[in-house]
Amino acid sequence: MTEPARILVVGGGYVGMYTALRLQRRLSTELRSGAVEIVVVTPEPYMTYQPFLPEAAAGSISPRHVVVPLRRVLDRCRVVIGEVRSIEHARRTATLSTLATEEEGTGDTELTYTELVLAPGSVSRTLPVPGLADHGIGFKTVEEAIGLRNHVIEQMDIASSTRDPAVRAAALTFVFVGGGYAGVEALAELEDMARYTARYYHNVRAEDLKWVLVEASDRILPEVGEEMGRYAVRELRGRNIDVRLETRLESCEDRVAVLSDGTRLPTRTVVWTAGVKPAPVLAATDLPRNERGRLRCTAHLAVEGVDHAWAAGDAAAVPDVTAKEPGKECAPNAQHAVRQSKVLAENVAASLAGRPLTEYAHAYVGSVASLGLHKGVAHVYGRKLKGYPAWFMHRAYHLSRVPTFNRKARVLAEWTLSGLFKREIVSLGSLEHPRAEFELAAAPPPDHGDKPSP
Repeated sequence: MTEPARILVVGGGYVGMYTALRLQRRLSTELRSGAVEIVVVTPEPYMTYQPFLPEAAAGSISPRHVVVPLRRVLDRCRVVIGEVRSIEHARRTATLSTLATEEEGTGDTELTYTELVLAPGSVSRTLPVPGLADHGIGFKTVEEAIGLRNHVIEQMDIASSTRDPAVRAAALTFVFVGGGYAGVEALAELEDMARYTARYYHNVRAEDLKWVLVEASDRILPEVGEEMGRYAVRELRGRNIDVRLETRLESCEDRVAVLSDGTRLPTRTVVWTAGVKPAPVLAATDLPRNERGRLRCTAHLAVEGVDHAWAAGDAAAVPDVTAKEPGKECAPNAQHAVRQSKVLAENVAASLAGRPLTEYAHAYVGSVASLGLHKGVAHVYGRKLKGYPAWFMHRAYHLSRVPTFNRKARVLAEWTLSGLFKREIVSLGSLEHPRAEFELAAAPPPDHGDKPSP
């Protein structure tokens, strides 16, 4: 018996999930006959729809509806929960660790493949800012989004119960670093949520909360254009949000955010959203990378100079064949990632069958961004929108893009109900330490010594 052709998909994000989904449909006959096997290796058993993270943090969407279970969607693929540590493409071998190998103590295992699809996504790009590793909060996963929501409400609880003015001021100061989509949308949604929540505190007013956005360049939301970026700054400042342009975070040691303009902000909340970088696994391969650490790819989404290796999304430097400027690459965003996955799946299937490959070509149509409930900016097909129309377009676009009808229906139902009822203001911070109460109850009682009974 001959071994089946194994397609190894590294990553379960946009590109990984959509590519595997299209491949299992395109190669359904080969999968049933056992001629082809699709293996998806991913650290988490779900795909996170990241544009909905700000709304999940604000409580507009349930965290479960922001993620798509891979085993349900990829029912004809073998989903392995683990991490690829290194890849030796010359030998068609990937070294990976799984939950089982950690439990068994057997070390990493090797997996051979016929075709390799690299879609590990990206990780937060941090800088050597003193105190950042100890006090910074990321905003790239659903766990971080819900953790940040719990943290914000917890700070309001601290401010409400403390008698120390310094502790209160630090608890009610929230610093966001990075003026891209993640930073602006997260800040805007959480500020909206916190302002609403403040009405239920007897001694915390919305005006007491201090929100600061720190951006190193001279504008925010560059994807929506300069004019809409300026409008976004005016909108945020109109809500008493302190937007600091051309400013950097120098330090956040001892719970004090020190900015490059000399400002010192005592704070218990520093949210870092200042860019991303390719996943570390790319550096542990024998595949060509560019100066930014992304894989060099052709317009066919094949890794440059090698056979049977493919990449797309954040991990890939793909030439933009629709651009007028030579050498321009496709932006590493969801708009390209979803479309690239379709071409990538077709080309992998074509490679197995010996058919010609297709080039990826997609002209960037624009961007939309939310600035909180009923507020937003958009620059789509040359048209500029702001306020409610842009917010509505933002929701309509992402509702159309979130995978599976199941998730679309649940998100739409939650939006409808949130328009009819009041916001949820509950913090479930104990979810992050679920065994804490039981450990306390199971601990032996403290020894106070023998005391005579009265």
